[in-house]
Amino acid sequence: MAFQVSPGVQVQEIDATNVIPAVSSSTGAYCGYFGWGPAEQVTTIGSGKQLVDEFGEPAATDIAAEHFYPAAMFLDYGIDLKVVRIATTNMVNATTTSGQSLLIKNLTHYRDNYNTGAASVGNYAARYAGDLGNSLKIQVCGGANPYSQATVTTTNGTSSLGGTSIEVTLGEKFIVGDIITAIGSDTTRYKISAITFDSGTTGAATVTLAQEDDSTQGLAAAVSSSANISREWEFARQFNKAPGTSTYASGRASAGANDEMHIIVLDEDGSITGTPNTILEKYEAVSKASDAKNDFGATNYYVTVIENQSDWVYWMDHSSTMTSAGSAAAGVTFGTGTLPDTLSFTNGADGRQPTTGQKITAWDTHFGSAENQDISLMISGSNQADDGSGSAVETRAEATSYYNQLMNIAEDRKDVVVFFSPISSDVVDSGVSGATNVKATADTLNGSSYAVMSSNWLYVYDRYNDRYCYIPDNGAVAGLCARTDYTNDAWFSPAGFNRGQILGVTKLAFNPTQADRDILYRARVNPVVTFPGQGTLLFGDKTLIANENSAFSRINVRRLFIVLEKAISTAAKFQLFEYNDSFTRANFRAAIEPFLRQVQGRRGIFDYQVICDETNNTSAVIDASQFVASIFVKPARAINFITLTFVASRSGVDFEEVYGPNNAAQESSV
Repeated sequence: MAFQVSPGVQVQEIDATNVIPAVSSSTGAYCGYFGWGPAEQVTTIGSGKQLVDEFGEPAATDIAAEHFYPAAMFLDYGIDLKVVRIATTNMVNATTTSGQSLLIKNLTHYRDNYNTGAASVGNYAARYAGDLGNSLKIQVCGGANPYSQATVTTTNGTSSLGGTSIEVTLGEKFIVGDIITAIGSDTTRYKISAITFDSGTTGAATVTLAQEDDSTQGLAAAVSSSANISREWEFARQFNKAPGTSTYASGRASAGANDEMHIIVLDEDGSITGTPNTILEKYEAVSKASDAKNDFGATNYYVTVIENQSDWVYWMDHSSTMTSAGSAAAGVTFGTGTLPDTLSFTNGADGRQPTTGQKITAWDTHFGSAENQDISLMISGSNQADDGSGSAVETRAEATSYYNQLMNIAEDRKDVVVFFSPISSDVVDSGVSGATNVKATADTLNGSSYAVMSSNWLYVYDRYNDRYCYIPDNGAVAGLCARTDYTNDAWFSPAGFNRGQILGVTKLAFNPTQADRDILYRARVNPVVTFPGQGTLLFGDKTLIANENSAFSRINVRRLFIVLEKAISTAAKFQLFEYNDSFTRANFRAAIEPFLRQVQGRRGIFDYQVICDETNNTSAVIDASQFVASIFVKPARAINFITLTFVASRSGVDFEEVYGPNNAAQESSV
């Protein structure tokens, strides 16, 4: 404030509108093994459909289901899941040159390493690593002649009415899939289904035909030895015209020519769509010129267009028959080729399952810091791991190592809860008490209030492969927490008949009895139970903290404090670099006390008190450039045990005579 020499009025503003920001409590995180999609990259998924779109359907194996369905089941309840596909040993992208071994993890990885043409592994590579890439085929038409030819050659021999083949002079005029028409009385369009070189005949081949619509076989008219044949690229009618010279290229000084090309990406064997040779994507009149622009001023260079738009392929190297580096401004006349390039992809591989080390590295890299990713629920997924030699293992020791390291991440972050399931051999066809086995696994784990263990594996329908399989229950239990956030608040227990219903379960690996549930609960494991006629439920809400008497032994209390701490610490950041005086302290209290009253009103806490004044902000604290606030909270507790006392009395007795004027009977029953 400026110093006033004479009387006057000074105006200043105080912003008393600060409020506690809303924080996320239902965002899940998952690192798993998938057959498709970006690797070592956080991808936000909002639905089961999007999960399939990004990472593909699971293969028809138990291992694939174990990795896929925890994420899918979470998305049955929640709508915000951050997924990382783990890059594993022998994971390889399919390419258009056999024998190549190449891993392109994601778009960033491609741009950093491969989009300069330095790696010559064929003209194209599958967008992502995995077996699925082997179903891809790409066709590139680089000019008018490959697109269609009115007259290409003459037959060497005659073909009778109803025949299914003709003999032609080959001369690189045909490819399988071409549409040909015999010029004359027969105007039927035929598709070439096979080309076979004639033995001992140079430059001749037998072309096997089928009518384009595959409705009938056989030539509609005899073909004479002198009949001309017209050919058309199989996909010519997917485009408006043949490739030529773009307006951009023709308008440059020393104009270039033949810069346009058409590109088709196909599902060759049907593994992607279920129908062989389905068109996945197409690019019309993209340019071979590196400097080309479209009518809207955006790049039209085929390399960049594919890089930015394709869901299925990357460009890796120019085709020697029709493309080369260069600019239209330099007046380059580009090659057109005699036929469309037809390139099938090969050598793609899903790779081995991740090792425990690879899983932990992925978790730590992408979710190890609260500053990098805002998440609330960590889904451990499958316990299966590669032993380092290609063999899948699922042992108690392996699971213990994995779980304890995940708990370390959660303990370091202090803003997440991680969810575990037992190993499958504990409960699936175990032949002995599942509860005893699960307890044995739980007993090997470190204690933490940031971890939750449930008891079961779920027998579910694998709709993508029309089969049933067992999967761990941790994705579903984490999903219950997310759904509870939407229907109530994070501080409500996700268990029981009101909020603990697990959907889509055919049966459980084992259905714990009351005696089993007693064993599990003492071991800090939450039973998953099917009650006849009442569904499958999460029937416990404990954390894995060792101290049973701690308030943090319950999921709802732990998640209540995560919400309070995230929200209030976010608000506290705005006090940084302010003065530690009564004004700043009062502002801080004014911001957080309404928030706490709101949580109290929504049944999260019984009572609270905030102390942020000179008693805890002493001169020594102020001189140390510190700011201290003490927030006392009495958390609400979820009911775990119910006692009902029924008393039968004589009809002539007043009830007050039974329970007394002070409700003694009632009080003794509580």
